[in-house]
Amino acid sequence: MRPLVRLLLMVVVLACAAALGAPRALAFDDVTARKLDELLASRVGVQGKGELIEMLSRGLLGTPYGADMLVGSATEPEQLVIDLRRVDCFTYLDYVEALSRSTDRDQFVANLIETRYTGGRVDFAQRKHFFSDWSHTARVAATDITASLSTAAVTVGKSLNAKADGGRYLPGLPVVDRAITYLPSAAVDGSVVSQLRTGDYIGAYADQPGLDVTHVGIFVMTAAGPVFRNASSLADYRVIDSPFADYVRSTPGIVVLRQR
Repeated sequence: MRPLVRLLLMVVVLACAAALGAPRALAFDDVTARKLDELLASRVGVQGKGELIEMLSRGLLGTPYGADMLVGSATEPEQLVIDLRRVDCFTYLDYVEALSRSTDRDQFVANLIETRYTGGRVDFAQRKHFFSDWSHTARVAATDITASLSTAAVTVGKSLNAKADGGRYLPGLPVVDRAITYLPSAAVDGSVVSQLRTGDYIGAYADQPGLDVTHVGIFVMTAAGPVFRNASSLADYRVIDSPFADYVRSTPGIVVLRQR
C-alpha cells in the first residue's frame, strides 16, 4: 500500500475512534509497532479460527507480565492502551482476539476497540471489565459453551462488582446481576477436554462474591498434550504454556468461551 494511502486510512480510523470516545492521537512504541507488523504478516495463509488464535497467541509467548495495564477509572479519563511490551491476562486476550480479526494496523485498532469496549466506545464505563462480558455485551466476541460440555456444569447467580462487605471492586460502576455457569475442576475429565478446541478462551471460575473469574487464558492442544496459554502473574511473570490439567486442578472450576 502506498504511504499516502496508508496515512489517509489511518486518519479515517482515528477520526472514527475519536468520534467513539477514543484519543485523538494514537502512537505505537517501536516494540509494539514491530510486533504488530510481525504478527499481522504471520497470519497470511492461516486457515481456521482456532489455528489463527493459536499462531497469534504463540507469537506472544515470553512477553513480560504487567499488572493493571489499562488506564482509566471513574475519576480518570480512559485511554486506549496498545502496548505489547507487557500484558496482563485480560489485555493478552484482547490483543489476540483483535489480531485474529485484522489484516492490518488500522483494522487492529478498530477491532481492539470493539473487543475491549461495549458498543465500541472508549470509556471506562463501557470497558468490558468481566470475562463474561465477552459473551453478553456488544460486540459479542464469543459464545459461552460451558453448559454444553458436561451435565456437571453449575450455574450460580452473581452480582458482579459487588464485594461481600458491600463495597465495589470498581468504584463508580454499577452492580450487574448475571448467571455464571462453570464446570467444577473435578468434572473437567477426558470427555470434557476432548470437546475443547484450540483457541477456546478459558476463565478460572471465582468462588468469591462479585467476580466471574480470577484469571483467563487460551486452550491449546499441542503434540505434548493440552496447555493453558496465559499471561502468568506467578513466578514466571510472562506469557507461558501451563499443563492444562495442572492448571485446572488449581482452580475451583472453569468457564469456557468459544470465538464467534
